Amino acid sequence: MKVTLRQVTKAFGATPVLRGISLEVAPHELFFLLGPSGCGKTTLLRLIAGFYQPDAGEVWFGDRCMNGVPPHRRNTGMVFQNYALWPHLTVAENVGYGLEVRRVPRAERAQRVAEALAIVQMQDYAERTPNQLSGGQQQRVALARALVIRPDVLLLDEPLSNLDARLRLEMREEIRRIHRQTRITTIYVTHDQKEALSLADRLAVLRDGQIEQVGDPRTVYRTPVTRFVADFIGETNWLPATVLEAGADRSRLQTPVGVFEAGPAGQRRVGEAVWLGFRPEAVRLGPGPVNALLTRIRSVTYLGEIEQYLLELADGTPLKAVEPNPDQIRPAGAPLPVHVRPGDLFLLPRQAN
Repeated sequence: MKVTLRQVTKAFGATPVLRGISLEVAPHELFFLLGPSGCGKTTLLRLIAGFYQPDAGEVWFGDRCMNGVPPHRRNTGMVFQNYALWPHLTVAENVGYGLEVRRVPRAERAQRVAEALAIVQMQDYAERTPNQLSGGQQQRVALARALVIRPDVLLLDEPLSNLDARLRLEMREEIRRIHRQTRITTIYVTHDQKEALSLADRLAVLRDGQIEQVGDPRTVYRTPVTRFVADFIGETNWLPATVLEAGADRSRLQTPVGVFEAGPAGQRRVGEAVWLGFRPEAVRLGPGPVNALLTRIRSVTYLGEIEQYLLELADGTPLKAVEPNPDQIRPAGAPLPVHVRPGDLFLLPRQAN
């Protein structure tokens, strides 16, 4: 099922929450709405579900406009942050509740409940109650309850936020497996960048009720279109720069700490003031043929699989770097030459934020 939003706006009282959102989610896609608290992503999800109606604009499922259609007539399955399981019902009864409301015959209901529990690998827990389950198991039951109605669209509202770190990783794999198996169009709300990057087919980054960027995770991470997207989707080092050369294959930029070589300039022009951005993991330790910098180590944080460095350039500008699989100790205060490959740099207009 394709989901289309056309210039959707929503306000609560005098407070605007969604400001002209236009978006298309392809059939069978696992699509993420990503952004900080208060950006409007949960409001948008609830509007798609039918819990809210837009003040202006349209919501379409396929070729059907859903404006004014109540939630129970949209055939959407919703998984809430707090699971919302009935504590007095068994797992099977919780999963089958939506079918009972729809007056599905008992025999068919039992078969569909068994199928849904098998999809989430909870068939051995059918007769238990929610208080006999772990958080991850309760989340699987909530997924099964949403899947059992065979929805056209599956809506997930920060479903992993109540789980510990290990369970979140396990459930990410489960959600990916379930989506591949069912191929249901799925819209997933989160503020967790790692969840979005690791699971999404595509994602939309929201800010203050507007979409900043839409794309596949790799494109959004490597080529953000605003500083907000770059800083929200991951850490970024920034240097003010002026374009010296803007070619189709490469560009050269003047920064306060020297001249940098980068990839294609895109729409940037000679003389334009830009931000030169690069990720901490793009900083290569040791001297290099281009984009070489001499830094001094301010502090070192050892995290096992990586070491995080806070460095300082000659003019005092801070610079973040990471080293995978660190095997030596570099003390604070020591000099450290580093470099950045041209292909790991991205340029944004100075006014972008």
